[in-house]
Amino acid sequence: MMNRLQELEKQLLDDDDDEDEEGSGGDAVSVITNTNSEWSETIQNLISPSSSSSPPSSSSSTTSSTTTSAAICTRPVLMEAAAAIYEGKTDSAAEILSRVVSSGGKGNSEQRLMDYLYSALKSRVNPAENPPPVAELYGKEHAASTQLLYELSPCFKLGFMAANLAILESTLEEEKMMKKKSNGFHVVDFDIGQGGQYMNLLYALAERLNGSPAVVKITAVPDGSGGEEERERLNSVGKSLRQLAEGLGIALHFNVAAASCCKLGDLSRESLGCEAEEPLAVNFAFKLYRMPDESVTTENPRDELLRRVRAMEPRVVTVVEQEMSGNTAPFLARVNEACGYYGAVLESIEATVAQGEAERGRVEEGVGRKLGNAVACEGRDRVERCEVFGKWRARMGMAGFRAKPLSRAVTESMRARLNSTNRANPGFTVKEDNGGACFGWMGKSLTVASAWR
Repeated sequence: MMNRLQELEKQLLDDDDDEDEEGSGGDAVSVITNTNSEWSETIQNLISPSSSSSPPSSSSSTTSSTTTSAAICTRPVLMEAAAAIYEGKTDSAAEILSRVVSSGGKGNSEQRLMDYLYSALKSRVNPAENPPPVAELYGKEHAASTQLLYELSPCFKLGFMAANLAILESTLEEEKMMKKKSNGFHVVDFDIGQGGQYMNLLYALAERLNGSPAVVKITAVPDGSGGEEERERLNSVGKSLRQLAEGLGIALHFNVAAASCCKLGDLSRESLGCEAEEPLAVNFAFKLYRMPDESVTTENPRDELLRRVRAMEPRVVTVVEQEMSGNTAPFLARVNEACGYYGAVLESIEATVAQGEAERGRVEEGVGRKLGNAVACEGRDRVERCEVFGKWRARMGMAGFRAKPLSRAVTESMRARLNSTNRANPGFTVKEDNGGACFGWMGKSLTVASAWR
């Protein structure tokens, strides 16, 4: 571009033909006309480069769908396609997407986010050629990437820790207030993952008891979809936790619930092996958002599970969820919500893990599957149905629970942990809101931990 402008400047200011121009008025007009023609042609070439040049800028990519030139994968272009889908203009959306050029997973977090959105919209328009991520969200690869997200992102990791402190406060501390001698409790977990949350719980318990003996029971409830393979995995998690507990001087009894407990109708305190007087805690950490509710089926497993747990009369129920309205929001609003939420997640990961690390790539691919499922799928195919904290409060209340606001000690402890890590970053935030502990990035809450009884 600079070379063309310099040539143009030379042509406009060239004095070599001064004498010819002064000799004839007609020649002078000819020179001016030719110069203007060259100016127009040069500017047109600068604005509209040949097909062998790089794609046009984002400003030109937002033109109407009648334009045939390629468009860069930018937010305005993709939102134009999303709006067309929302209005039922599938052909227009397909035409817009056919002109989009993906960055191929390269670039910053915004560019990768747009690539994920581009794939999701293509799946929405033509699911036969571009199958949306549904089965993948039940697969081992996605489970592993989700666990990495929990470990690498302070917003998710601190959510687990806040739930742990709420469990300790509601079991050990309340036992002391009731003048009962008890250094133990029972936790029922419906999605224990790889057990990372309970490793932190055992360390926190050992620190709090300072050498005093303790007995802890953990019951892992399988979701029933993995069969014997899932039970073997849970037993392996239990073995690792028992080894850690033994080294900390804690007697840990780890059980995998019987297959019958996987059926909501058979879920009870007795079926889970809970003794009558033992302090019971139930943990829902990133579990409820994957359960269908009344918007999907009249059976409403989400509320049914909460009612069954309420009947068990636990000392505390801890809930950790993503702060995202991705359940019943209209399509276009859901696209905006998903972009805002997962964009912040990708930015936070970008600030935490160096580019090029394999773990970061796996986490980002998992985020891409989450966004794809949220945008491209409906009904039961939309596996993850996140809610904001206000809606969880209403749902818990309708199930018969009342809030147990997390103490200031919990939020202060989480804030101290956040600032003391090697990956401390001022972009991460901790705040209290309506009794819940909110963990976010650049002022946007990403996860919220809360306690109920």
